Amino acid sequence: MSFHLHGVFLGLLLSMISSEQHILASPVDYLKGVGPQRGEMLKKELNIFTFGDLLHHFPNRHIDRTKVSAIADISPDTDYIQVAGMLVRSEVIGEKRNRRLVAELRDKTGSLELTWFQGVTWVQKMLEPGQSYLVYGKVGFFLGRPQIVHPETEKWTPQKKEGQAWLEPVYPTTEKLKARSLGGRQLGKITQVLLAQLRERDIPENLPASMLSKLRLPSRFRAYQDIHFPTSPKAYADALRRLKFEELFLAQLRMNLLRSERHRYSKGVVFDQVGEHFNRYYHEFLPFALTGAQKRVLKEIRQDTARGRQMNRLLQGDVGSGKTIVALLTMLLALDNGYQAVLMAPTEILSRQHYETISKQLEGMDIPVRLLTGSVKGKERKEILAGLASGEIALLIGTHAVIEDKVQFHRLGLVIIDEQHRFGVEQRARMWKKAVLPPHVLVMTATPIPRTLAMTAYGDLDYSIIDELPPGRQPITTVHRYEHDRGRVMDFIRAELELGRQAYIIFPLIEESEKLDYENLMRGYETVKSYFPEPKFWISMVHGRQPADQKEWNMQRFVSNDTQIMVSTTVIEVGVNVPNASVMVIESTEKFGLSQLHQLRGRVGRGAEKSYCILLTGQKLGKDARERIKIMVSTSNGFEIAEKDLELRGPGDIEGTRQSGMLPFRLADIVQDRPILEAARAMAIAIVEEDPELVSAENLRLKEFLTAQKGKTPWSRIS
Repeated sequence: MSFHLHGVFLGLLLSMISSEQHILASPVDYLKGVGPQRGEMLKKELNIFTFGDLLHHFPNRHIDRTKVSAIADISPDTDYIQVAGMLVRSEVIGEKRNRRLVAELRDKTGSLELTWFQGVTWVQKMLEPGQSYLVYGKVGFFLGRPQIVHPETEKWTPQKKEGQAWLEPVYPTTEKLKARSLGGRQLGKITQVLLAQLRERDIPENLPASMLSKLRLPSRFRAYQDIHFPTSPKAYADALRRLKFEELFLAQLRMNLLRSERHRYSKGVVFDQVGEHFNRYYHEFLPFALTGAQKRVLKEIRQDTARGRQMNRLLQGDVGSGKTIVALLTMLLALDNGYQAVLMAPTEILSRQHYETISKQLEGMDIPVRLLTGSVKGKERKEILAGLASGEIALLIGTHAVIEDKVQFHRLGLVIIDEQHRFGVEQRARMWKKAVLPPHVLVMTATPIPRTLAMTAYGDLDYSIIDELPPGRQPITTVHRYEHDRGRVMDFIRAELELGRQAYIIFPLIEESEKLDYENLMRGYETVKSYFPEPKFWISMVHGRQPADQKEWNMQRFVSNDTQIMVSTTVIEVGVNVPNASVMVIESTEKFGLSQLHQLRGRVGRGAEKSYCILLTGQKLGKDARERIKIMVSTSNGFEIAEKDLELRGPGDIEGTRQSGMLPFRLADIVQDRPILEAARAMAIAIVEEDPELVSAENLRLKEFLTAQKGKTPWSRIS
């Protein structure tokens, strides 16, 4: 019997949700005051196709027309004002293009000039001297007298003491829509028509009652009313907070449900022993003592891989924080449990570098490590493929070449992905299919991701942070120099080269103009050559237009100290490891983003010598560029820099979020609304821990709402 009642209750809830779908799914053309022509314009200009789209087209500000002011209240600081009075005169002044209509409005306290430059004949017919009007508009001053140009006017009776009972919304619109009488005000009128049709059942509540009372949030229905037509600034603020919280909370809930599902249901290989390979390397071959942060991360990885669930962990660590050692120890853990491990990097040079580093560190341990990239061909390639399939090769390092279908493993247990934003989701998924049980996944990035962004864009991954540098690392001295200091900068580079060091000189890449970039780079290269003539100095040049093998060769020459200077665009920002390079000069620094500057700076300071980063700019700097340079000079903490970058640029431009489309928020801003995000995350985690299937009566409407959101929550997998 109780099961039957539960089914009836569910049916009722579903019918409530489908009613919301029903009215809000109606085409916008059917709304009174819209019609086919205006409907077509709304679709083209604002992507408004349905009643629901119109409901979610939020105003960007409100005008307070709830009170009527006295004309005498107008001062030079007044912006918009609403006044009421009698129209005492109106006349047309000037000829043809200079023609304008001027009227005078008077109340008990003073008079105000009203002016129209357009629609003069039509407005003149509408105005009646001696009639009282309610007038609204932006105040300006002409010859010291206040005036309103193109005011909004309506007839007014003195009994009507106040203006309207709500704040008037101003909606984002376009010039084309304004030309078709669909400006901000008209959008307000059709939104008002829509809201008058909606009932509470059309916008059912989706948050638990206890949450609403705890956070003092208005109901969902009330919030949609008040975000469009609030009765006071407080009502608007409450509605905005409610809808922002809802957006952030639902996003966090989805991610935590996915994570919980993986923790509970995903099968993974078990690494239950720390054996000979790991222990021997740790005690006999480890080049330096691990930092506390590295030990903590290894412990988290060991717990993850021993549970029989698939690990999905994001490892963030600043440039030089020692992620590679953590990766190597994790690979040895896989080996100790009879599994193969693969490390994927986005470029050939980076893969080669990982290969050389790891091979060198494993010297004397008799562990077969191989490198597989696009340029490995013929007999060698066949050998590697056979060795992987038979299990003879335990550790593989490679590029995208590893993903190819021909590459088959005997027993793959671990995949490590370096600089993960360079690999698409589909590419990663193809790796999982290379084993019966999905391998453990460790994703590494040297691009510090601000915590707020990590919580929203990567919230379904468990994440670890290496937040301390290995001992003996010297801090990099960063200085800002102007163009007129170029001679001194070049002299400084020469002094470093004469000590046997190497230097990078980086030019910006501006997406808009490849041709200009190329010309700038070539000019820069010629300038550098004039300061550092051959054969005393040799220069490598690397840029995007070069064929891959030429780029590779030029980089390799610099890596092996054949050339002392690397002139390059930003192609070298990720991963190139040249411990002997001690100077990084960044040309036109003002054209770079903060995270990119930090990444570039991380190319030096990798050896025992003191290193320098010189930021070269022109004389004229904008406010943002000044701010970025000030931060770079004052701190080398990648996480502080990433937070600041997020503040300056906003989440949409941060690496990885555009590609993944991870932040589809209409109202919430993860920088400005961080406290709301923190609260939403805490509540989502608490709910999922307590009720991972969302079956309690309290959470049922949440579950129903998520079920109705087609395609957003893979609910079939969760339940």
